[in-house]
Amino acid sequence: MADDSSERTEEPTAQRLSKAREEGQLARSVELPTAAVLITATLFFSLAGNYMFHRLGNLFSSQLQFDRKIMDKAELLPGIFFQSVVDAYILILPVMFLLAVVAVLSTVLSGGLVFSIGMIAPKFSKLNPMAGLARIFGLKALIDLGKALVKFFLISLILWMSVTNNIDDLVTINRLDLGTAIHHAGNMILDACFWMSMGLIVIALADVPLQHYQTNKRLKMTRQEIKDEMKNSEGRPEVKATIRRRQREMANGRMMEKVKDADVVITNPQHFAVALSYDPNSDGAPTLIAKGTDELAQRIREEAKKAGVYLFEAPELARALYFTTKLDHPIHEGLYHAVAQVIAYVFSLNQSYSDNERMMKPTLRIPDNMKYDENGFLFQ
Repeated sequence: MADDSSERTEEPTAQRLSKAREEGQLARSVELPTAAVLITATLFFSLAGNYMFHRLGNLFSSQLQFDRKIMDKAELLPGIFFQSVVDAYILILPVMFLLAVVAVLSTVLSGGLVFSIGMIAPKFSKLNPMAGLARIFGLKALIDLGKALVKFFLISLILWMSVTNNIDDLVTINRLDLGTAIHHAGNMILDACFWMSMGLIVIALADVPLQHYQTNKRLKMTRQEIKDEMKNSEGRPEVKATIRRRQREMANGRMMEKVKDADVVITNPQHFAVALSYDPNSDGAPTLIAKGTDELAQRIREEAKKAGVYLFEAPELARALYFTTKLDHPIHEGLYHAVAQVIAYVFSLNQSYSDNERMMKPTLRIPDNMKYDENGFLFQ
């Protein structure tokens, strides 16, 4: 059987994707932002173009008008010119801001937003002429060339159709007055831009999944790389801590599910809680199926209340069971008598006895060698 460990056949891991993201290796489509900006600009000028160009025309013409005051004081000209530039800038600022927002949003949609120094840092590997030739004649270069040719022919076709459909207006536009001619020319330009943006959107819809496919293919890993990454990751203290924490969470989750099957939960009443299960038909001792301190003990008590499991307060017994019995193990033989009293009492509560027939709450005796304090030390 051939060794395929050197073939990049495996999907990139989360660590590989995170590292690639930090280095700026994202699936970016240049076509989507271009199409989005062009269609936004076309729609904006279709709605507000007349007003904007009218204002700009008035600003321009006002600069060609001089009164006697300005003629006598030429030093006023720089201030007037500066004010006109500010007015023009304020006029076009909304559309500039709108197009900037659309460009950023469309870029985020195509590959996400990330700030990476790796994108602007110099890479001396790019100075390698062999690597440069591989980029020029590689598959990616051929795909980019194909996209450029498709874009060129599509845009050329749209422009040719726009000129053909408006040929009569183009022939007669020189006979119109200036205002009407500008209006007709603007409509023809907006119409051409609209259809060009539609063509670019079609190209972008094909380019976005292509970029994701190429990026994912470039980031694929060999089996050996995945093995090496796992070895390196598992050796890091923070990863080990995360693994242990998740293992504890999973174990606690499984333990909490067993609380509803307990016959009794013995409490401290606040700091300790142990859940016991007993099968009267078996010869085995009661089994400790859940135990915990502080917050975990609180969760055990809450789960027991939800499931209708009886809570029995016995601080010494709760501590003894917690420190002497492992999870999912039978209780210590030295605690048989005390636990038997508790279970008998709880079972009597579940029977349909009258108040006079029910057992009194037992007084438990814990062996001296099993009397623990809250820190796990035996009382002396």
